[in-house]
Amino acid sequence: MKPRALDLFCGAGGATRGLQLAGFHVTGVDVNAQPRYCGDEFYQADALTFPLNGYDFIWASPQCQSYTPCSSIQRSRGFTYPDLVAEVRDRFSPSQVPWVIENVSQAPLRKAIFLCGLMFGLPLLRHRRFESSILLLAPPHIRHLRGMAIRGQVFTVAGCPGSRTNNRKSPGTSYPLAKCDEARLAMGIDWMKHREITQAVPPAYAEFIGRQILSSVARCSSVAGEHGAAADDHRAIDNPSVPETPVTRFIQKA
Repeated sequence: MKPRALDLFCGAGGATRGLQLAGFHVTGVDVNAQPRYCGDEFYQADALTFPLNGYDFIWASPQCQSYTPCSSIQRSRGFTYPDLVAEVRDRFSPSQVPWVIENVSQAPLRKAIFLCGLMFGLPLLRHRRFESSILLLAPPHIRHLRGMAIRGQVFTVAGCPGSRTNNRKSPGTSYPLAKCDEARLAMGIDWMKHREITQAVPPAYAEFIGRQILSSVARCSSVAGEHGAAADDHRAIDNPSVPETPVTRFIQKA
């Protein structure tokens, strides 16, 4: 039976697909209907109140408009967006299962690792950070060479105004924003529409993290099993109702 992951703020399932590739059964939750969601189960519900019990791992990608440069013009005009990272963290902190919060580079994440498409052989400049309840590792970051985007070697995918027509550059960079077909290629996503892609996590990022989560859980389970077996041995010695065996006789005499 596959371990169960919960993907909150799932959108059309970029992170979900990566977690599936890592080996999880994934349930997605989003406040909006997601007809192209690719996971195993989907619930249209508020991710901030959806029950967390019954899962082996929890992932959340709260909206980034409070932090991303793509929304800087709207914020300067008085638009406000919810600051959800702290709220999600407070909700996850009591959890006994591993969790990850994903967001843009500017988000107030703690002890977060940083991932870029170039780390995974993707023609993609899309930096994202990941805070977790367990230690995560990241590959070396490959240097961005000047002219890569201009020559069409890599693409930038972002949900900025004008990104559908590619008539804008990514804020703070000289990189043009990818058109829909370019974004699908760069992100490794072929089932989403353009707007959905701009809000998605590249599946390669989530698969990379999901495999680390599974490895960590397996190590913890192995250690817990060893401690449990040792504790059982001690209880067998101390408990007179346990039938005597050659092993317990030897330990008791020692």
